[in-house]
Amino acid sequence: MRTREIPFLPPEVAAERLRPLGQLAFLDSAMAHPTLGRYAYIGVAPFAVFTVDAESAKLDGQRLSEPPLAALKALLARYRTPTAPELPPFQGGAMGMISYDFAHHLEVLAKPADLDPTKPTIRLGLYDTILAFDLAEARAILISTGHPETSEMARGKRAEARLGDFAAALAAPAGTSAPAEPLARRFDWHSNFFAPAYCAGIERVREYILDGDIFQANIAQTFRSALPKAFDPFALYLRLRQTNAAPFGAFFDFGDLQIASSSPERFLRLADRRVEARPIKGTAKRSADAAEDARLAAELLASKKDRAENVMIVDLLRNDIARVCEAESVDVPVLCGLESYAAVHHLTSVVTGQLAAGHDATDLIAAAFPGGSITGAPKIRAMDIITEIENTARGPYCGSLGYVGFDGAMDLNIAIRTVVFEDGQARLSAGGGITVLSDPTAEYEETFTKATRVFAAFGADDGRDRP
Repeated sequence: MRTREIPFLPPEVAAERLRPLGQLAFLDSAMAHPTLGRYAYIGVAPFAVFTVDAESAKLDGQRLSEPPLAALKALLARYRTPTAPELPPFQGGAMGMISYDFAHHLEVLAKPADLDPTKPTIRLGLYDTILAFDLAEARAILISTGHPETSEMARGKRAEARLGDFAAALAAPAGTSAPAEPLARRFDWHSNFFAPAYCAGIERVREYILDGDIFQANIAQTFRSALPKAFDPFALYLRLRQTNAAPFGAFFDFGDLQIASSSPERFLRLADRRVEARPIKGTAKRSADAAEDARLAAELLASKKDRAENVMIVDLLRNDIARVCEAESVDVPVLCGLESYAAVHHLTSVVTGQLAAGHDATDLIAAAFPGGSITGAPKIRAMDIITEIENTARGPYCGSLGYVGFDGAMDLNIAIRTVVFEDGQARLSAGGGITVLSDPTAEYEETFTKATRVFAAFGADDGRDRP
């Protein structure tokens, strides 16, 4: 491994300068936080791309014989690299997306009618060189592993060459991705639900709960708009990280697909075999008036409905994580803690555990994906009900974005507050957990509360259809 510290520059500026090298992967922490928002990472020009479609895993387009997560486990083991404790936690590895729809590889589930078997449900670039930022210490460090070369001499030579490529790109003057005209004039958002249909869906979930099928399910509406010509998704992301700064943000450019995320939620972190999940359940809008904002936060903390919703998902995650953690190691150090973001207050819990011997990051994904906070409980039945009511494939939404390192470390978000650019469309979804205490109209309004700052990045008030 070779490293080179460079003069600190804002991560978004560095991403702008590096993205001409191709397949930009930007794990961003635009919301300052001493731990959750401390690091940011940029990778470009991966040496290989791992994908999974409905049939199997592929490496650079060639099909692999092993099941998807077994194939990923073997691939990462091929490039195993020891952790350098003095560096930021991610030091090279796989970066990208695990779609919500990858769940069909893990469980037998009802399939939405529009699920496209040819579209990848996992897209991970293997990045041998990254630019890592320690935002707390204002440090920027280039890290290069030299993979995929196999000899020590060849790896060292490649690592030095890659460091030079990154340094040269970073020294070039950056252009600007700022849109020249108000974006709101160029987008026409339409949801897959009008209010009556969404509320009817919520009532249907409540019926399932009363019948004893489930305890809760997460139901979302999806907004779509055609993309204007020559639209730059990265420019939109630069707006999004300002309107809705978040600790687990990301931008990925896969060529035919771009993802811009400003997620506040960590799905799973694995470091030194210690597992952490941070499920969010419970939401209240914020107010510009300080006294009113404090009242709304206190009301959320006291809400029996929101706390019950959070506790149910904590129990689900404890059970999921316990499948691959040491007996008696799973703990909940924080239950229903308050976290505040640009548009909303959230109740966030923390679930931890110690990964058992013989297991790795891919086993943790298999045990817990997709996150319980965006499915419901029991998970499999809730997912079938989600498919019945939403009647559309979720794609990257409610999946995960992040990294799995060559050293075995992992950090994945829950892909909420996320825009997907694909097939000439922008797609944005927002939802919430439904319990027997849910009020359909309030749940419908909550989806707009959650999406409001994302729509603000487009220059729009919200995405409501107005027939």
